[in-house]
Amino acid sequence: MKIIVFTLATVISCFVCGPIQGQNSAYNPYADSQDSLPPIAADGTIQWGTFYKSSAIQKSYERLWNQGACRGTNKAITIPVEQNKLDVNKIPESQYTGTVRGTAGGAMAISDSHEKTLVVLFHPAGVTSLSITGRVPADILRTGMIVRVLAQVAHNGKGSEPIRTLDIVTPSKTFKPDPVEADRLGSIVGVVTQFKNGVLLLRVNSGTIRRISLSVASDAVANIEAADLALVSPGDSVTVKGRLWAGEGSTADGTLFASTVVVTKPVLEKSGNILPQKVSAAKKLSKSVVAEISAATID
Repeated sequence: MKIIVFTLATVISCFVCGPIQGQNSAYNPYADSQDSLPPIAADGTIQWGTFYKSSAIQKSYERLWNQGACRGTNKAITIPVEQNKLDVNKIPESQYTGTVRGTAGGAMAISDSHEKTLVVLFHPAGVTSLSITGRVPADILRTGMIVRVLAQVAHNGKGSEPIRTLDIVTPSKTFKPDPVEADRLGSIVGVVTQFKNGVLLLRVNSGTIRRISLSVASDAVANIEAADLALVSPGDSVTVKGRLWAGEGSTADGTLFASTVVVTKPVLEKSGNILPQKVSAAKKLSKSVVAEISAATID
């Protein structure tokens, strides 16, 4: 997995959003000479900054410029500099479906319907739409997750009955949870501080009852309605709308600049278990993803 992190991080380092040099400075042929594009255009589409096919070439030219050499008169240098740049926004958008192979460094590796491995990049300004849905066993809960649960608690924050269903959510940045009222059934939204031995501890950032302790049934189910990349796992189904670059500087079978990513978790049986074939598929992908992604390198 370390190889994946290195490779995906290398891909991300090739992408620069906005100019390196301001308008008031001398023209630098080794930097993106365009004004910084807003992440969202007037028509609502995502705008990407310059993608450098070879980050090594770009950094080498920038170093020469900073040292006072090659001030833009040698076409043998300036032309390759321009050819090293890719305007992602000119690539047509298409839709791709497949299976998640792994995530690292804010990027995602997937296998498309043709068994090609694509590396999905999310916009650095955070404007790529990510949606994750599905039903999973509640034991997926981890510290830091935000959950929504219908429960009744006493004045000390302890729940009256074991919970069997809850939601893992990603609230908006402006969301403010309602205060928890004692001895009254209601919706509680809180941050997981601990989940151990069937006891779920939550922190609620409003009201007077801020520490919640709930007993979780062994067969409890979590409904995911979130936008957290940490919840994505190998074997999940995925649909991506984006711009695919499979030429120089791309990773694996192509680098996919995503505007919309929709992830669906494997089907959950009534018993609360993920279907066996989905589990085995996920394990197989996890073992092979290192070999698949590490084979692709950036100069």
